[in-house]
Amino acid sequence: MTELLCIVGARPNFMKIAPLMAAFSTQPIAAKLVHTGQHYDPAMSDSFFAQLGIPRPDVNLEVGSASHAVQTAEIMRAFEPVLDAEQPRAVLVVGDVNSTIACALVAAKKGVKVIHVEAGLRSLDRAMPEEINRVLTDQISDLLYTTERDALNNLQREGIAPERVHFVGNVMIDTLRQHAARATPAARTLGGKPARGYALVTLHRPSNVDNADKLRGLLETLARISERLDVVFPIHPRTRSSAEKFGLTPLLERPFIHLLPPQGYLEMLGLMQEATLVVTDSGGLQEETTALGVPCITVRESTERPITVTDGTNTLTGPDPARIWPVFEDILASGGKRGRIPEYWDGNAALRIAASLRAWLDSGAA
Repeated sequence: MTELLCIVGARPNFMKIAPLMAAFSTQPIAAKLVHTGQHYDPAMSDSFFAQLGIPRPDVNLEVGSASHAVQTAEIMRAFEPVLDAEQPRAVLVVGDVNSTIACALVAAKKGVKVIHVEAGLRSLDRAMPEEINRVLTDQISDLLYTTERDALNNLQREGIAPERVHFVGNVMIDTLRQHAARATPAARTLGGKPARGYALVTLHRPSNVDNADKLRGLLETLARISERLDVVFPIHPRTRSSAEKFGLTPLLERPFIHLLPPQGYLEMLGLMQEATLVVTDSGGLQEETTALGVPCITVRESTERPITVTDGTNTLTGPDPARIWPVFEDILASGGKRGRIPEYWDGNAALRIAASLRAWLDSGAA
């Protein structure tokens, strides 16, 4: 009998599901893995599965890329017959991508219990599609696992009973700690490490890269940074396309800006470990840089991971070059924020979840 159907769909999910699938075997919990196929690049998806030791999916829905509405609808349509066939006791979803809310909705409407890992994170910015996914998934979840204690306050404000919420720590940091020693050295990825150090950059959010003025300001800032440090930029296809559309590619054609294709997990981990600083609009990189003690500049106005700012190495600047530059200067002058490792970011979050789930399942709650 299948006790859990576990859902993954996009790259941020892979780092979260890997330690969970391993931990479930220790209880044991009979779990099957469903890959929605939301990630647009099958080759990159396969590399993450191989590098992180994730078992091959029992089911791949292969929905592919589309608009938010179409993709969410296609995942729901494809997942429902799988749920009917498997009859699991519960469906486990992670994070905040379209696969998360789509599969949670199908399960909830079918009367199947929903478990949300990484619950309670809030940016308070409803313009972010991920924020909508987070809020709605938490509302229909029966069991909610949080990465930081303050997440409970967010959930209680939204009327979620505290007995459904368990603080367990951050499963993505489990993956980082497990694989840190295996990270690909930056010199191998770059063909030689820059002598003067480098800033690692990722940009992909529509609010930054789909706006010509914002993207121009960000790329001009990167060009300016490259006069002081090399810039290593694994460029997202959306960002590359926008730069071409807006006529901004000359800003990227600088001698000390190194454009790379999207990287595998071990390659990105190696690049982060050895970076002088990171400039990003990613949620996951904010957490990973805090765990690694690497200064991070987040070019967003808000974050759903405030603990990376209050306790960690992260500074929010928004995309405004006038706010980014002083933080960059401070990092070069003083090393920037070093922070501390947040509570329960110790590599054991997945084991806590597995133990809790085993007890919950044995209690007959699902």
